[in-house]
Amino acid sequence: MAQFSGKKIYIAGHRGMVGSAIVRALAEAGCESTVTAGSEELDLREQAATLDFVATHRPDVMIIAAARVGGILANDTYPADFLYDNLMIAANLIHAAYRNGVGRVLFLGSSCIYPKFAPQPIKEESLLSGALEPTNEAYAISKIAGLKLCEFYRRQHGALFHSVMPCNLYGKGDNYHPENSHVIPALIRRFHEAKERGDSAVTIWGSGTPRREFLFADDLAEGCLHLLSLTDPPSLVNVGAGNDITILELAALIARTTGFDGGINTDQGKPDGTPRKLMDSSLIRSLGWSPSTSLEKGLKIAYCDFLEHSEKM
Repeated sequence: MAQFSGKKIYIAGHRGMVGSAIVRALAEAGCESTVTAGSEELDLREQAATLDFVATHRPDVMIIAAARVGGILANDTYPADFLYDNLMIAANLIHAAYRNGVGRVLFLGSSCIYPKFAPQPIKEESLLSGALEPTNEAYAISKIAGLKLCEFYRRQHGALFHSVMPCNLYGKGDNYHPENSHVIPALIRRFHEAKERGDSAVTIWGSGTPRREFLFADDLAEGCLHLLSLTDPPSLVNVGAGNDITILELAALIARTTGFDGGINTDQGKPDGTPRKLMDSSLIRSLGWSPSTSLEKGLKIAYCDFLEHSEKM
């Protein structure tokens, strides 16, 4: 992608799973100049520090992949933290980009922005058409605020700020924390440890019936670069795999991937979350992008990544 040659691109959240995938994709695309800063160097919740950082580096493009993230338990336990931290990160970065003449901003949201009972598959126009899923309402509100801020800076000031809404993600560099991780890394760790202990069965949260869509993070990164190559991208676009799977089916697939041959039980006393969440990604496909990594292949890569990380846990 020659359009990235000579561009200075700031990736906020470069150490996270998505941010690191974008860094890899940019390197492959020939981008010679990327700007990054870890949380120990820059607290994105602090407006003055964020403004100063962007003013100092003056990137041509800003990709906002920084966020406080977690699974159902973390979102439900720390809603004030998730709302405040993510509101501040989004507002500070987007405003700093406008104040310092950043030519383009791509803001990464989440499929949780859509109503709990939105018609499936979920189209972009379903946004704000109904109530959110309560267990991650705080995170969703912060992401809605960020994408709307991009939309309104574009409308009011002509800034080329736009947003991408990915489905559930997984891949290299994921968070494998036993309590605060998303479903795929949590299950990878649980099934691996059960295999190591010789357990006869693993219990998963909820009924196992909710359906979810999963996209490999490196595929999302390619989708982001594709959107950045467009001269007039949509303000909001879904990026998904195009198919979904039940949590119980996912658990069985992860069990096979990790080599666990015991049983799988469900704990119906735990919350299921949204019954189904499949996004309509026909818009980005019409713009020339589609994912290339199957769930089976992606899970094998993710499990290898976990094994590398497990040595440091």
